[in-house]
Amino acid sequence: MTTSETRMLRRPPAFRRDRLVQAWLTIKAVSDAGDAIFLIAFAWTAVQIASPAMAGLVVAAGTLPRAILLLIGGAYADRADARRLMVLFNVLRIVVLITVTVWCLATTPTVALLLAASVAFGLCDALFEPAAGTMPRQLVDVADLPAYSALSQTLSRLGTMAGSAIGGFVVAAYGISGSAGLNTVTYAVVVVFIALWLRPRFALPRATAQQSVLRDVADGFRHLGRERATRTLVIALSGLNLAVGPAISIGLPLQATARGWGAGAVGVFEALVGGGAMIGALVVVRWRPRREAVGGFTALIVQGLAIVALGTGSPTLVGVGCLVVGLTAGFASVLLGSTFAATAAPDHLGRLGSILRLGDDCLMPVAMSVFGLLASILPLFTPFALYGAAMALLMIVPLRNPQIRGLMLSSPVET
Repeated sequence: MTTSETRMLRRPPAFRRDRLVQAWLTIKAVSDAGDAIFLIAFAWTAVQIASPAMAGLVVAAGTLPRAILLLIGGAYADRADARRLMVLFNVLRIVVLITVTVWCLATTPTVALLLAASVAFGLCDALFEPAAGTMPRQLVDVADLPAYSALSQTLSRLGTMAGSAIGGFVVAAYGISGSAGLNTVTYAVVVVFIALWLRPRFALPRATAQQSVLRDVADGFRHLGRERATRTLVIALSGLNLAVGPAISIGLPLQATARGWGAGAVGVFEALVGGGAMIGALVVVRWRPRREAVGGFTALIVQGLAIVALGTGSPTLVGVGCLVVGLTAGFASVLLGSTFAATAAPDHLGRLGSILRLGDDCLMPVAMSVFGLLASILPLFTPFALYGAAMALLMIVPLRNPQIRGLMLSSPVET
C-alpha cells in the first residue's frame, strides 16, 4: 500500500501557518475539557445515589457496547464521509446531554438515567472515534502527521487537565445538570465547526458498500494478516499502554502505601508522567528522528527500563522514572501513531484504527489484574521488573523488521 492512493483536493499550508488545523485542535481540546468536567460530575453523582458496586457499574456501563460496536464503526468510517459521521454522533451526544440536563433540573437523577446515558455515550464513541481517527490523514501532508499528532496530544492533555481541575467546582456549584449543560455547549461548538469550516484537503478512497458490514470487518482482519508492517504497528500500538498503565495506575499507589509516602506523592508522580508526556510530544514538533518508527520503538525500550525503576524504594528514582516514562510515552506515541496513520491503507484506515483501539480496551483489564495479582503474592519490585523488562524486550521485535526500520514519513511511504 502507498500514500499515493489518497487524492489531493487542495494543498495545505505549512503546518506552522495552518490556521484551520490549529483551530480544529483547539476546539477539540475545549471539548475534551467539557468531557472531563462531565465525567467528574457523572462519577460523583453515581457515587451519591448508588452503592459503590452499582456506581462502578454505571460509570463502566458504556465500555461493553463500545467494544461490541467499535469494529462496525471502523467499517462505516471506511465507507462513509467521516465529517458526516462525526456531526451525526456528536449531535446524538448533545441529545443525551440535554436529556440529562432537563431531567436533573426537573427531578433528582436516577441510576436508570445514568446507566442509559453511559450506554448511549459508549455507542456514540464506538461509531464516532474510528471516523475521527481518519481526519488527520485527510487534513495534512504525511510529513506533517507527527507535528499534527504532537499538537493534538498536547492540547488534548491540557484540555483534560483544565477540565479535571475545575470539574469538581462546577459539580459542587451547579450539579450534574450544570456540568452536562456546559459539555453540551462544547459539543455544539464542535458540530458547528465541523459542519461549516472543517474541510478535508485529501480524499481517501472509500471501501465498497457492495458487501455486508460484517464482511467489511472480516476484510479488515484479512488485510492486517497480509500486511506485515501494518500488523506490527497495530500490535505494538495496541500494547503501548499495557506495561505502563498498570505500573502507574496500580503500582504507584501500592508503592506510596508500602513506603508511607502518602497520597500526595502519587499526585506528584502522576504529574511528572503527564508533564513529561506533554514535553515528549512537543519535542516532535521541533525535532524528530529521520526514521520515525525506529525512534518511537527505541524510546519504548527506554520506557521499559524506566518502568523497572518505578519498583525501587527510592522516591528520587521513582520520580525520575516517572518523568522518563512520560517523556518517552509522549515522544513514542506521536511517532508511532503518525507512522500508523501514514502507512495504513487509506481505504482500511477506519477498520485498522478500530482494531487497534479494541486491542487496548480488551487487554488492559487483563494487564491490570495480572499486575495486581503479582504484587499481592510477590515482592512489590517484581511486577515492575517483569512488565518493564517484557516491554523493553518486545520492542526489539519490530526493530528487527526491515520494513519498519525503513519507514520515513518525509518520503513516500511504502509498506
